[in-house]
Amino acid sequence: MRIYNTLTKKKEEFIPLEPGKVKMYVCGPTVYNYIHIGNARPYIVFDTVRRYFEYKGYKVTYVQNFTDVDDKIIKKANEENKTTAEIVDKYIKETLKDADALNIKRATVHPRVTEEMTEIIAMIETLIEKGFAYVVEGTVYFYTHAFKSYGKLSNKNQEDLEAGARIEINEDKKHPMDFVLWKPKKEGEPSWNSPWGDGRPGWHIECSAMAKKYLGDTIDIHAGGEDLVFPHHENEIAQSESTNGKPFAKYWMHNGFINIDNKKMSKSKGNFFTLREVAGEFPHEVIRFFMLNAHYRSPINFSRELMQSAQNGLERIKNAILNLEHLISHNSREEITEDEERLSRDLKLFDEKFEEAMEDDFNTAYAVASIFELVKLSNTHVTNQSSKEFAKIVKNKILNLCSILGILEKQGDNLLDSEIESLIQKRQEARKAKDWDLADEIRNDLKKKGITLEDTPQGVKWKRA
Repeated sequence: MRIYNTLTKKKEEFIPLEPGKVKMYVCGPTVYNYIHIGNARPYIVFDTVRRYFEYKGYKVTYVQNFTDVDDKIIKKANEENKTTAEIVDKYIKETLKDADALNIKRATVHPRVTEEMTEIIAMIETLIEKGFAYVVEGTVYFYTHAFKSYGKLSNKNQEDLEAGARIEINEDKKHPMDFVLWKPKKEGEPSWNSPWGDGRPGWHIECSAMAKKYLGDTIDIHAGGEDLVFPHHENEIAQSESTNGKPFAKYWMHNGFINIDNKKMSKSKGNFFTLREVAGEFPHEVIRFFMLNAHYRSPINFSRELMQSAQNGLERIKNAILNLEHLISHNSREEITEDEERLSRDLKLFDEKFEEAMEDDFNTAYAVASIFELVKLSNTHVTNQSSKEFAKIVKNKILNLCSILGILEKQGDNLLDSEIESLIQKRQEARKAKDWDLADEIRNDLKKKGITLEDTPQGVKWKRA
């Protein structure tokens, strides 16, 4: 398996620190609002990376944090006249709800910054003791010139970085690129006691402390969006390696940006969409499939036309499975023929193509292509003359490969006709009781599971999408 390492700017063979184990840290969101479509990409990409490692037999320890203290959270709390805890609790719950809808596996640990202050303060103390940080009137700065390889991840040298930073001159800093590890308390803001006075941590130190606590001094993979390379991940390296005296992460993985109709996503441009806004038009499963149709390091252009194309592609796979299920139910012959046995053995070629794509820096676009080739074989060679057993083998092969990508694990949420009818009955009862919210919720849930309802004079009719 080869992974493109942002640190070395090349693909490298993946060799875990411990045989059979993978330690991954993925930067999570700052929880002050619903996640947007750009946030969804790293969730989907690195969940898929994790799934593939697990498919290959690795035990993965997957840590993804929540940043629950930040200027944006404080601003949101003030705007809504709520406490920061209320804002954070609400949006962590909503973020996990969105992640579940995208079929994202829960992390092994989801640490919150506010629950890790002991470790954060201890790391800052170590950095001061070792001469990598200094205190100025309650503010603690990291001294970037003390870390000689600062800039190695982003491939920036100190002189260029300083030149670019001089627009924000701060006389308290020894050098312009020094960054905050701890900031003093401001009125009305949450704060914690520290050796340097009441205050709160800077953003970068938080991830370093949490990675160290839950994964150790050196980890296998650190991942996140391309926008985090500098300064966030650059600063994490400086802090962690200065504290521990060891390499922080062997492999650095970063997903590309998402553009909206060929333009950078921006609230000011009016092309900013939350995941929920997109999910109102396209099911979450389609969003996940859309993301996986491109290589994770490539930029993605998001548009309704491309989303529709992804939906059509996913429907091709679903229809192949539905056809196989029909043949399994209705074909009369049970026993597999010699020709079918030969074709069944040949199916391993699709495993090989799939794995070859995934082991070349997790090329999900090529992996999806191998699934479409398998669908083509299914549509061509599995007919009403085929055995039930052969149809089952092909169906399971398609579903197994899709499940590694986190798609079609809940094909129609595996709803049986009787279960659909039961939910429709509950919706009818809600409508009679004028509980319109519940009725709409049931209808929307069925829609997300690929079930379309039509209210007619003869009653409610339904079909699978």
